[in-house]
Amino acid sequence: MAKRRANAAHEPGQEDQALIQLRDALLTELSSVSELCLRSKAVWGYDDAFMAACRGELTLHPDELRTTHLQVAERDAIVIGLVQLKVIDRDADLMKLFVEPARLGSGVGRRLFEWATAKARDLGAVRMMIEADPGAAPFYERMGARHAGFAPSQSIPGRMLPRLQMELEKETDLSR
Repeated sequence: MAKRRANAAHEPGQEDQALIQLRDALLTELSSVSELCLRSKAVWGYDDAFMAACRGELTLHPDELRTTHLQVAERDAIVIGLVQLKVIDRDADLMKLFVEPARLGSGVGRRLFEWATAKARDLGAVRMMIEADPGAAPFYERMGARHAGFAPSQSIPGRMLPRLQMELEKETDLSR
């Protein structure tokens, strides 16, 4: 019983959301956050060659702190997830959303996704596009995104990725 209780925070939906803080990513942590992206991508069972091919695309660079919106989730001062969003005019692009593998299914990804949709709306976007790993596409569909075709992988020539679209209509006040 004690072991089950110790792992309860990592069971689906059991993360104490009040203990998770979202904040802007820092320049000094881009390397460690990039490694988190790789660990999270690896949960889909890709081999070393595949992961090496993805490294460039999953590595965050200092200029991205200026050109995109990069938010990290942390608990007890440890980064456990990140989301990267780019908004141009009325279109948003969810560039990255990764969660520490031990925290998958805990609500961290949902919290980061909700931040991204709210931020995109605040910046005037009406839709958000997502090029997802095939294993992650069902998560985005549960969040309300719909299938919108396929897009070529930026890392693996000839590989096609699910492309999803999320409509970002302004939330309306239903209390009137």
